[in-house]
Amino acid sequence: MKKMLLITTLLTGLVASALPAAAQNCDITIGVVMELTGPAGAYGQAGAKSVEMAFRDFNEAGGVGGCNLVTDTRDSQSQGTVAVDQATQLVNIKKVPVVIGGIISSVSIPILTSVTAPAGVVQVSPASSSPTLTQLARDGKTNGVFFRTITSDALQGTAAAKYALDQGLKKIAIIHVNNDFGVNMVREFTAAYEKLGGGITSVTPYNEKQASYSSEASAAMAGEPEALYLVSYPVDGATIARAWISGGGAPKFLLNDGMNSAEFIEAVGAQYLNDAYGTSSGTSPTASTEYFNSAYEEFSGGIKPDAPAADRSYDAGAIVALAVAKAGKGDAAAIKAAIPQVVAAGGEPIHAGKEEFAKALALIKEGKPIKYEGVIGPVSFDEYGDITGPFRLWRIQNGEVTTVGEISAEEVGKIKSGLAK
Repeated sequence: MKKMLLITTLLTGLVASALPAAAQNCDITIGVVMELTGPAGAYGQAGAKSVEMAFRDFNEAGGVGGCNLVTDTRDSQSQGTVAVDQATQLVNIKKVPVVIGGIISSVSIPILTSVTAPAGVVQVSPASSSPTLTQLARDGKTNGVFFRTITSDALQGTAAAKYALDQGLKKIAIIHVNNDFGVNMVREFTAAYEKLGGGITSVTPYNEKQASYSSEASAAMAGEPEALYLVSYPVDGATIARAWISGGGAPKFLLNDGMNSAEFIEAVGAQYLNDAYGTSSGTSPTASTEYFNSAYEEFSGGIKPDAPAADRSYDAGAIVALAVAKAGKGDAAAIKAAIPQVVAAGGEPIHAGKEEFAKALALIKEGKPIKYEGVIGPVSFDEYGDITGPFRLWRIQNGEVTTVGEISAEEVGKIKSGLAK
C-alpha cells in the first residue's frame, strides 16, 4: 500500500512539474527581424512594437485554440549579413514557421534568398518595396513564401514623378541611398519623370552611415536644380538635407515614403521643409485605421502612429496571426496557404483589435471565410505576394505631415502603360 502511495505521489509530482513546460510549448513563436538600430532604426522600432500590438490583440481575443503567439525579435542592425545570421538562428534553431521582416529591402532580400525561401518558411515584410522582390517571385526563386504589405517601388516611382510635376518641380537633382531600394526607386522614377516632361540635372548615390555628406550635396547642385529628390532613411536623410541647405541648395524637396518621419523633420528643422512633398504606399482608411491611431501611441510607449512602417507592420502581424488561426497550427506550409485566404474577396470583413479578432476566430472555427481590412486599408495578395493600392500624396507644413491627395493604383497603372508606348 505504501509502495502504491509512493508511486502515485511520484507520478503526481512528475505531472505537476511537466505542466509549465506543456503550457509553454502551447505558444507558437513567430520570428521578427527588424532594423532596431542603424540608419533604418526608426522604422524597425516602430514596426516591432506594431507586431507586438497585433499579437497582443489577437492573444486577448483567444489566440490559436487558447495558445498564444509570441515574438522572438532580433535586430538586423540595418545590415543584410546580420539579418541573415539572425534569421538563420530563428529558422534553424527556434524552428519558427514565419519571419516578419525586414523593413528595408536590403535586409529582406538576403533573408529571403538565403534563409526563408530555401527552408520553405513564410516571410512577411511590412515595408520592403524593391521591385527585385517581385522579380525573384516571377523567376520562381521565392517558393511562394514571400508576402509584403507595401506596394512595389515600380508603382511608387511613377506616382512620385507625377506628383512632383503636379507641384511644379520640373528640374530636380537626385541623391539616393546606394542599395537595392534606392537604385530601383530612382530607376522607376527617372523613367516616368523624364517621359512626363521633367528634367534631371544629376543623380548622386551615397553610402550609408557617413559622418558627412557635403561632397554628395555639392555634386548634386551641379546644373542648378530647383529641388532635390531625396531617397533615403530618416537619419542619413536629415544629414544630407542639412548639407544641401547649408550649401545653398533650394529648400524644395521630393521625399520617399520613409522620410515621412517626425525624427527627420526635427533633425532638419521644420522651417526648411515647408516645400517638401512626398508619396507613401497609400491608405484607404478603415475602422482598423481609427483603432490603430487611437491606441498605438500608448501601447508603444510614445511612438506616433504615423511613424514609418508602423501601420503596415500591425497589418503584417495581424495577417500572420489570422493565417496561423486559419491553419490551426504553427506549420509554415499551412500558414503560407492561409495568408491569401484571410484577405480574400468575399469574406466577412474583419478589422483590427481584440473584439474584431474574436469575431474572426469564431468565423474561422465555423469554417466561414474572413477578409481582414487593415490599418492601411483593404489589401489582397497577387501571385507574387504583392499588394496593390492607392498612393498617399503628402507635404510637410509647419513641422506637420499633411495628406493632400491620393493617386489610385489604376491611375498609376495607366501612366505606366502610356509611358511604355
